[in-house]
Amino acid sequence: MTTQTVHSEALAVYQAMPKKALTEFMVEHFHEKHRTQLPDLINLARKIEDVHNDHSECPAGLAEHLQAMYQELESHMMKEEQILFPMLAGGIYPQGPIAVMEEEHDQHEQMIAQLLELTNQCNAPRGACGSWIMLYEGINEFVSDLHQHIAIENSVLFKKAEEAGKGHHGNGHCCGGCQ
Repeated sequence: MTTQTVHSEALAVYQAMPKKALTEFMVEHFHEKHRTQLPDLINLARKIEDVHNDHSECPAGLAEHLQAMYQELESHMMKEEQILFPMLAGGIYPQGPIAVMEEEHDQHEQMIAQLLELTNQCNAPRGACGSWIMLYEGINEFVSDLHQHIAIENSVLFKKAEEAGKGHHGNGHCCGGCQ
């Protein structure tokens, strides 16, 4: 699944939302969920790596990779929550920060690809224990949520900013990104 695969009808629902409501939705529905998902997945990955380190399909390095994703996502989400989202909700469309967020989304997609490679596309080995299966199910949910999160921001929230900013950059305000 890529960021472009979010169904167009679902995107239409988000496109109809006011910017402030959409930014609040993104924080409540995705940011907070990722903040809950990742620590649980990290702990479960550590358990699997410790218990099954002698198994040929043990996802060695998975907990470390999830930890790196968590740190990257936390930094990214804080920038959105503290800087970008309030600007967008206030009618200011800073193209520089939006470009940075889109670049970081590309990096998140690369991290997802690495995550799926580490986990054999989240296919647990035959005879895997319940914890291993639960870990991969949780990773599948996280990956699906993150793809949707990225798609909504790139295809709706940031596009709303582009469209609103055309011809009147920043609604009369400049963030310095056009210099």
